[in-house]
Amino acid sequence: MKAVRFDRYGGTEVLEVREVADGVPGSGQVSVSVVSAGINPGEIAIREGAFAKTWPAAFPSGQGSDFAGVVEIVGEGVTSVKAGDHVIGFGDDRSSHAEQVVIGADRVVPKPAALDWDVAGSLYVIGTTAEAALRAVDPQAGETVVVAGATGGVGYLLAQLVKARGARVIGTAGPANFAALEAIGVEPVEYGERQEADIRALAPEGVDAYLDCFGSGNLDIALALGVAPERINTIIDFANVERTGAHGAGMSTVKDIAPVLSALAERLAAGELIVPIRRRYPLDLVREAYDELATRHGLGKIVLRIAQTDI
Repeated sequence: MKAVRFDRYGGTEVLEVREVADGVPGSGQVSVSVVSAGINPGEIAIREGAFAKTWPAAFPSGQGSDFAGVVEIVGEGVTSVKAGDHVIGFGDDRSSHAEQVVIGADRVVPKPAALDWDVAGSLYVIGTTAEAALRAVDPQAGETVVVAGATGGVGYLLAQLVKARGARVIGTAGPANFAALEAIGVEPVEYGERQEADIRALAPEGVDAYLDCFGSGNLDIALALGVAPERINTIIDFANVERTGAHGAGMSTVKDIAPVLSALAERLAAGELIVPIRRRYPLDLVREAYDELATRHGLGKIVLRIAQTDI
């Protein structure tokens, strides 16, 4: 099979697509033929060595956590899935950017038939991260909540989850994406110098909770707006969590992954939620995919489309 590998920390130039041996599922495992796999900013930081002390890479390293595909082989003792099942996968062993993934059967959930492959293949990281942020500040009906970075992969889903709670949502974004926020009932504010003033103008009675998906000083803006630290969460600015007293809840705090993903998948399949797919890259163009992701601009998710036709 083909799989992404890198032998040292660095920029996208270290990424290579290589032929590697197919995996063989052991007891309790399944082999999945990957259709689509998401890419995420955290993978950039890992590949560049930013987390070398916390999550060191074992070279040659693979990459990727999100995927969706078709079960090809089931290992001994597996009864929860069978060959031919369409599944959404969630792995933590950096292996999803490949034509095949071998993983525990408890790390896949059924993919609803109506759910787009690329949305399914990019759901794990953004879904669990959005759920963690939602739980951290627990938005209530009638409250005003700011989502900073509201058109990114996590932010756009999170804004919808907050809206579904009955809260009013103000989302920060570039002007090119204002219409996309308005389409889901979010009031847009341009990030930058006027961000704090514009939020005050929209919410003169104050902001109840603040969800930071972008960094770049948003924790201090939240405090300046009078938001209580326990109602602030960041998924990116961990360096300032202790100083500000904000939460830094991310995907690792969600332990009930399978039911969370299953519920989100059903809501997406039913059209209750939207995950826009910004761009699809073939596996061989993984470098270009990450170069685009690193710009931090644009609406929704970038994915690696491993299988070039729907199954």
